[in-house]
Amino acid sequence: MVRQPGFFDVEERLRDLSAKGDDLERIAELVDFAMFRAELERAVPRADGTRGGRPAFGHVLMFRILLLQAMHGLSDERCEYLIKDRLSFMRFLGLRLADPVPDANTIWA
Repeated sequence: MVRQPGFFDVEERLRDLSAKGDDLERIAELVDFAMFRAELERAVPRADGTRGGRPAFGHVLMFRILLLQAMHGLSDERCEYLIKDRLSFMRFLGLRLADPVPDANTIWA
C-alpha cells in the first residue's frame, strides 16, 4: 500500500541529502549571497512595478540560478526543469515546493 507523502517527508529527504554531502548546501552555508544584492541591483536595474505585470524574481535568486547553470553546464530549459525536479537545487535557491520557479525565458532574460 502506497502512503500519501507528507510535509515531513521532504524534510527527511533533505536531511538524507545533507548526510550524503550536498555540495550546494555547503556553498550556501559558506557564501553570504545577500552581500551581492546591492551590486546586482545596480548592474541589473528593474522597473518599479507600477505598470503592473508579474513581480520580478529577486536578483540574488537569479544570480544563484546562474551559478547552478555554470556549475552544471545547464541550458535555460534544463535548468528550469532541474530546479522543479531536484530538492537540492530548490534548497540552494531558497525555494519551497509550492514557490514559483523562473521559467526558461525568465532565466534567459
